[in-house]
This record gives sequence, C-alpha cells and structure tokens, in this order.
Amino acid sequence: MAVSPYRQLEQEFRRLHAFRGALALLRWDAAVMMPRGCADVRGEQLAALETECHALLITPKVARLLDRAQANEQGLDDWQRANLREMRRQRDHAIAIPATLVGRLARTTALAGVKWLEARQQGRFEILAPCLEEVVHLVRDKAALLGQGLGLAPYDALVDELSPGMTTADIDAVFKGLARRLPGLIREVLDLQADRPVLPIGGVFPRAKQRQLAHEIMKTIGFPFERGRLDEGEQPFTGGMPGDVRVVTRFDTADFLTGLLGTLHETGRAVYYLGLPQTWQEQPVGCDRGLALQESQSELLGMIVGRSRAFLRYLQPLLERHLGVRGAEWEVENLYALLTRVQRSPVRVRADELTSPLHMLLRYELEQQLLAGELAARDLPDAWNAALEARLEIRPANDVEGCLQDAHWASGSFGCFPSCVLGTVIAAQLFESLRAGVQGVHEQIARGEFAGLNGWLRQHVHGFGAKAAIHELIRQVTGKPPGAAAFLRYLEGKYLEDSDAATEAA
Repeated sequence: MAVSPYRQLEQEFRRLHAFRGALALLRWDAAVMMPRGCADVRGEQLAALETECHALLITPKVARLLDRAQANEQGLDDWQRANLREMRRQRDHAIAIPATLVGRLARTTALAGVKWLEARQQGRFEILAPCLEEVVHLVRDKAALLGQGLGLAPYDALVDELSPGMTTADIDAVFKGLARRLPGLIREVLDLQADRPVLPIGGVFPRAKQRQLAHEIMKTIGFPFERGRLDEGEQPFTGGMPGDVRVVTRFDTADFLTGLLGTLHETGRAVYYLGLPQTWQEQPVGCDRGLALQESQSELLGMIVGRSRAFLRYLQPLLERHLGVRGAEWEVENLYALLTRVQRSPVRVRADELTSPLHMLLRYELEQQLLAGELAARDLPDAWNAALEARLEIRPANDVEGCLQDAHWASGSFGCFPSCVLGTVIAAQLFESLRAGVQGVHEQIARGEFAGLNGWLRQHVHGFGAKAAIHELIRQVTGKPPGAAAFLRYLEGKYLEDSDAATEAA
C-alpha cells in the first residue's frame, strides 16, 4: 500500500527533529563543557547541521509532498492539519534564506559566543565588538530576506520566527501600556517601601549546596531528572529537546537568591517542554508555540510563584536544611520583603518585577537601532549606558553590568527581548485564570505540592503544542488576547495593596 504524502512528510520531519536535537546538544555543550579553543571546530559542526536542516526543508520533494497533502486535507484530523500548516510555515521560513547565509550565521555566532564569554570575563567589550558587528550585518541580511519572503517588515519577520503570529504592533501596544504606568508605579512603590525596614541576608553560600537545593526544588516541582539535567554556565538558559531537557543556571556564592530565581525561571520553561504532547514529539505541531509562550511559563514560575509567600513557606525549611541558615532574616516575611523590594539595578537578571520590563524595552529599542544601521556595534556601550540612565536613572559601573550582561545578540537572537515582555504579560493573564480554576493553589504550593499547578498548565497550555497561534490560545484560556492589563493589575495589587497577604489569609 502506498504511503500517503502526509505520512511521507512526517518521516521527513522526524529526521529534521533528530538533526535539531543534535544541534541543541552541541549548543548546550558549547555553553557548559566545550573548551574555548574549540570554537572554530564547533562552528563548522553547527554550520554543517544547520545547512542540512535547511536543505531538507527546501527540497523539491518536500514542496511536492506539501502540495499533495494540502490538496487532500479533508482526510486529515485537526492535529494533522495543524501539523501540515506548521510544516509549510517552516518551509516558507527556510526557503527565504540561502544556505550560504545559514552557514555563515552558524559559524559567526559560534565564534561570537566564545568572544562574548572572553569579553565578559575580562570586562572588555572591544573583544566582542568586531564579531558582534558581523553578526548584526548577517542578521540584518536575514531579516530583509525573511521579510521579503513572508511579506513582512524585516523586524516583524524576526519576531514571527521566534513568536509565531506576533508582530511589532502587538509588542508596541504592550510596551505603550507598560511605559505609561510603570515609571509612576515604581515611584509609588519606592515611597511605600522607604519606611519598611528589611533585614539583609549575608554569608557565603557554596555553589555545591545551592545546586543541591535547586535539585530538590526542581524535582519537587516536577522536573524528571531521568529526562534532563541541571548544569552551571555563564548565561542561564534551557536547551535540549522535550525528551532530553538541559537546564543551565548560574550560582553566586554571595547571592543565593539570584541563582534560585534563575533556576525557577528555567525550570518553568523546562516543565513546559516536558509537558508538550508526546504523541507529536517528533513533529512540528508537537513543538512549543514560540518564545513568548516559553517565557510566560518561565515568568509564571520564576516571578509570580517564586516571589509569593506560599512558595517561601515551602522554601524556608529547605534553606535551613541545605544552607544551614536560621534567624529573623530568614523568616518568610523578611524573605518576601527582600524578594519584592523594588530597586533600580543595572543587571536584568537581578531586576524586580516592576523594573524588569524597562530593561527589556531598552534592549528592544537598541536592537532595532543596530539592525537599522542607526547604531554601530562598537558604539553600543555608550548607547546602552545612556538608555539605561534615561529609563531607570542609573548607570552601570562597567560593561559587564552593561552591554555584556546578555549573550543573546552574540548568538544572533534579535527579537528575543520583546518576546520576553509578551511572555511576562501572558504569565499574569494565565495566572489569573489558573487561580480561578485551581482551588487552593496557594495552599498547595505552600505544602510543596505542584500537581494542581502543573496539571492546569498541561491541560490549558502545554498539551496544545503548536496547534494554535499564541493569541488564539491565550484568548481561549483567558478570554482576552495578550495585553498589559492583567500584569499591571497583578503589580498594583501585590505592591500597593499587598494582595499576596490577602490571598494567604483567604
């Protein structure tokens, strides 16, 4: 019996999934294990695999199979039709970009990643600048070609690649709402917190003990270590594939809270990957729905849950057991006050819930200037410092606290930061609906029980994979498209009215 065009496509995309899994592990290895001197070799390996993935997508065979399968869609179910749509989408993106550019980007970003690490460790941006300039030129070319092929503006094409269906119009609408309210809200909260004393926590927290603590928390939340692992690196991220998830975090011996929150952030994303529909694991429709939704899962766990009194009630005895700490400064109320303290920090990963979106807005504006040719990479430090002062009224002490704090641009990830802000507002929308749908969720979290939280997310978000567009999924779950309103309600309730305490008492 002849294999249908659709089934043949499934076979082709199964191969593509395997190649992409190998790419993900090579990138994880480059960030965690690889010696610096191997950058050229790794660049060639990445280029070869990226080119192979690209070649598979643009073959005439795949084009013919797509046309034939789409001509017979009536014989497919909803998931298969969605899978076919995602196959076509991936081909449309691939065919817009020549293989030579795919290879050059892979090689250049592999080298830029090593240069970023070297520049960060030495505190010298000039080490990265020439390589970053080349990355910007290549991404600019990619954006122009992708936009032309998809009928989108160049920057919109980059956003669509990361967060399918979202546009700069969506991003600008969210940023407009945030930029209008956040500066005033920050001032209000700073005034409120000025006369609320907080006991500082200090000491030396060995990385090995922090790692043991993180391991226990991740396991309790629902991360299966038989299908993934936790490592340390310079830049926290989650990589690998749904059946082999790699979480990378960064621990600071003088500041365990940053490492804890970073680990929670990445665990939220990892649990999302692991909750994707296993039946479709090797197909496009079984993939995550893009960066904005990934980030929503990170922010929901790392920001909303991780900075709640409920989570701190679960956490407090673990701190004494793993770190050997006790005293008034380690009581839940003091820890909560520390985690909700608003401060204008130059470092994004140490930012609080109110100032974090302004860090993203800064990056959104600067990366658009870089891609438009309005800002040269060599001038980034001065532009960064000026923008930070304008947005948050502070200046970084050095480039490590400034434009060297993120690896995203060196890796070619432009369009990433605005997608993260979309994720932040989506997280607040989802959590509003989750609280209404899971009775006693805060009490469950306080007891270290995350089945209710995870079950709701699997049912309403994770289990859909890439079947629905982001805005359709969020409207379906929350009744409204992604927007800033729920996030602002969350911030105002938590920081002006202490709604977290009211939730605890309810």
